[in-house]
Amino acid sequence: MQQKTVQLGQVEFLILDEADRMLDMGFMPDLKRILSLLPKARQNLLFSATFSEEIRKLADGLLNDPILVEVARRNSVTETVTHSVYRVQESAKREMLARLVNHLELRQVLVFVRTRFGANRLAHQLVRDGLNATAIHSNRTQAERMEALQDFKDGKVRVLVATDIAARGLDIEQLPCVINFELPHTPEDYVHRIGRTGRAGQAGEAISLVSREEQELLERIEKLLKTKIPERHLDGFDGSAATRRQERPGGGGGSRPDSRSESRADSPRSPVPRSKVPEDPFFQQPYEPRAGSPAASPASPAPAARATTTARNAPRRPVAALLAPRPGTPTTRR
Repeated sequence: MQQKTVQLGQVEFLILDEADRMLDMGFMPDLKRILSLLPKARQNLLFSATFSEEIRKLADGLLNDPILVEVARRNSVTETVTHSVYRVQESAKREMLARLVNHLELRQVLVFVRTRFGANRLAHQLVRDGLNATAIHSNRTQAERMEALQDFKDGKVRVLVATDIAARGLDIEQLPCVINFELPHTPEDYVHRIGRTGRAGQAGEAISLVSREEQELLERIEKLLKTKIPERHLDGFDGSAATRRQERPGGGGGSRPDSRSESRADSPRSPVPRSKVPEDPFFQQPYEPRAGSPAASPASPAPAARATTTARNAPRRPVAALLAPRPGTPTTRR
């Protein structure tokens, strides 16, 4: 439109997809500019997985006597998806994610984070852990996103790390599991995330790794879903404890505790037998200074006092020094 390369005077259908995200990201001014160039007589369609009051106001302003079609109750999730929560410390999330992927034998899993930087970092760390992973977000080009998605569908990539903006429109057939590495700030985004699994009547699983700092975000999600998400546990991880078991030596990221250290910690220490040494009565006597020593005469000063007196009475020697002159005074050399 700005480059004068398109005319919208003959448009018959206007489709607004993911309307809630466009509203959240501030696309309304651009949308109004487009609507001003469209014919008045047209058919409008608006789609959104979540339907808030803001979306209803947007629909009332754009649509003319609209018909509302709902396939489920508002902001609900499909019943074919199983929800679960794992409590874990923030610093142990990456390790727990790798353990879950291997423990549950997930051949294909979509992992959500909040930021593009976090997606790149997590994908790089998972590759170092031996998992084929890649990231998909808005900073990557369209060709790179399509290549990453296709590799994920073909099974070349086991873990696909994505942000919320990339979650919209992802259609992956028979995706078995979605993992929320970080909970979203907006509860409606949780609905969009887990909507990538359990599609077309297939069964799916939605797992959330929740730290202590994300408790409020979890409560918002449960309030939106009007249900309590059950909690599960994984051996070696405890999100409520202040500290977690130490990893294996070498910092390889493993979570299996060292059995030798556990046995040493759990078993009581036996006293070490010591050989009996005969006592010398000389070392049991109190200290007595020798006759004629400085410590025996009370009049003689202490060594520290003698050193101080000698230093005060010693003649002063000239010492060479380099002093910075004051501003404005002439400098002289000696």
